[in-house]
Amino acid sequence: MTQHASMRAVVMESLGDYGPLALQEVPTPIPGDGEVLARVCTSGVNRADLLQRHGKHPAPAGWPKDILGLEFSGVVEALGPDTSRWRVGDRVMGLLGGGGYAEYVTAHGSTLVPVPEGMTEHDAGAIPEVFLTAFDAAVMQMGLDAGEVLLIHAVGSGVGTSALQIGKALGAVTIGTSRTPEKLETAKALGLDHAVLGDEEWPERVLELTDGRGVDVILDLVGGPYLEGNQRVVARRGRHIVVGVPGGTSGQIDLRAMMLRRVTMKGTVLRARPLDEKVVLTRAFEERLLPFFSSGELKPVIDRVFPPEDVELAHEVMASNENFGKLLLHWE
Repeated sequence: MTQHASMRAVVMESLGDYGPLALQEVPTPIPGDGEVLARVCTSGVNRADLLQRHGKHPAPAGWPKDILGLEFSGVVEALGPDTSRWRVGDRVMGLLGGGGYAEYVTAHGSTLVPVPEGMTEHDAGAIPEVFLTAFDAAVMQMGLDAGEVLLIHAVGSGVGTSALQIGKALGAVTIGTSRTPEKLETAKALGLDHAVLGDEEWPERVLELTDGRGVDVILDLVGGPYLEGNQRVVARRGRHIVVGVPGGTSGQIDLRAMMLRRVTMKGTVLRARPLDEKVVLTRAFEERLLPFFSSGELKPVIDRVFPPEDVELAHEVMASNENFGKLLLHWE
């Protein structure tokens, strides 16, 4: 089925204690029913990869436990049984439950989308995780609509830069926070309407920008430290969704204020969802957002690209919050 019996992959040498990563030769996966085998061009590096190295975000059942990587872009190399949509040579990108730090990956064909016209498969590796996460949270779950105000915490992150672009493409007003002034300036160059420094005064600034009304949708990529402020700035019938908690997992909620404003608050994860839910999200993403990539209204934001031999350095950059946008591993 495959042209190569083995492939290079970044392997965790121990599970659960942030052990070293090693580039090793491992067996090339074989596509099963409905799956494709793809030759990887680029693999996205995500904060979840660091968590997995700490034993806090293990791969779901059926995915490699010792090979990191939640997304890829590349070219279809072989087809498993009952795979109808794709053909060998098609350029594809998509999410994975694991195994993305490798020269070849297998994925169910229904969870893949074509690389946008006019874009290289190299750059497309920066799309799946961040854009699908932002689209799912802000649009599919929170129903962001034209004319509404979207507040994005950690707007300089991969999901943050994706969310601000999606918000602008759909006609929303975007407000973004960051603790780094340089990241705010770069986000403004991407189209961010209002940049707010993430210090102790950020809630007051958000309320000033909205004339005291507050925001319709909060995309929270920070967590506990911003919970109290989020309750202050969410508008009546506003929606607050928590996507990441690097700042902490706990905080106080004023339940009476939530009740009076009729606020919706949710938490979400993408990796562990069942296949049918991922298929629904993938198809909606392809239908609603893929044309924006082809037109240039949406674009992947890439900070740096590393060879797989430098994966440890890529993780150090991710852990230090140095990057603005995506970090990629390049396999070709």
